[in-house]
Amino acid sequence: MAKRGTKLWLMKSEPDVYSIDDLERDGTEPWEGVRNYQARNFMREMAEGDLVLFYHSNAKPPGVAGICRVHRAAYPDPTQFDPKSDYYDAKSKKDEPRWSMVDVGFVEKFAEEVSLQALKDDPALTGMRVTQKGSRLSVQPVDAKHFRRVLKIAKAKTKLR
Repeated sequence: MAKRGTKLWLMKSEPDVYSIDDLERDGTEPWEGVRNYQARNFMREMAEGDLVLFYHSNAKPPGVAGICRVHRAAYPDPTQFDPKSDYYDAKSKKDEPRWSMVDVGFVEKFAEEVSLQALKDDPALTGMRVTQKGSRLSVQPVDAKHFRRVLKIAKAKTKLR
């Protein structure tokens, strides 16, 4: 159950890179490598306890695979300082880091993913960011009514108040 005042989010990951199954196995993991300023700013708004729709992007079909929870609020992403990392940013300084990450923990895997097409086809989800043409942000807020609807479609065990 989500605490009152909890913000709700959607985070995208390519399942061949990191999937809901990987998170279920690992329990809690850092969400690193976000290199879009708007997505980063959304991550900086996240608080411990916030619920997240875990979205498989670049999949056939793409869709919401489950739920995770923010376990640690935003902190500097160390990969930005590692020249061997794919996420290295030579312009980022340790005393003024550009990039942040959060830690997320597994909550629930859906019995069946809720496909992007199912999201787009549901009139109750009109206006949900992920359904909008050109929506490519890997981290985005979700309205409570949309979050509840996705939970209902997925027949999720997790509930919002």
